[in-house]
Amino acid sequence: MDSPVGRIGIRGTTEYITAVLFENDTQEHVATPNAAPLLYTAKRQLEEYFRKERKVFDFPIQQPGTAFQQLVWHNLLTIPFGETITYLALAKRVGNIKSIRAVGTTNGKNALAIVVPCHRVIGSGGVLTGYAGGLWRKQWLLDHEKGGLLF
Repeated sequence: MDSPVGRIGIRGTTEYITAVLFENDTQEHVATPNAAPLLYTAKRQLEEYFRKERKVFDFPIQQPGTAFQQLVWHNLLTIPFGETITYLALAKRVGNIKSIRAVGTTNGKNALAIVVPCHRVIGSGGVLTGYAGGLWRKQWLLDHEKGGLLF
């Protein structure tokens, strides 16, 4: 799908959305006629998000990962729309302050961009750091959710 932050690819099964990724190529990707209805649900909800009509996604998601990664991704889902936390705060939430680097690495492996809001995690002092989709997208998403400029 096209979005204000570029093309987004949505992948899934009949039961789960498994990936929402930024696509950097210009190749046209078209859903097959028998694509799972869930793909269309995810696309509709993402469009609503970009129109500021949706703050929470309610389609089923799943991505493979270790127990630690699943814990981090679950905690990302608890960050309220329009708010941010630091990597250190996220490490504390998962129960190990020393896991800050592992939390950052796991954040970078999130295959469900926007839906599992890894863009809401920032560096100490409000610094934007690391985002697989590019820092400009992270800034755009944060501004979009805040309704104005953050920094």
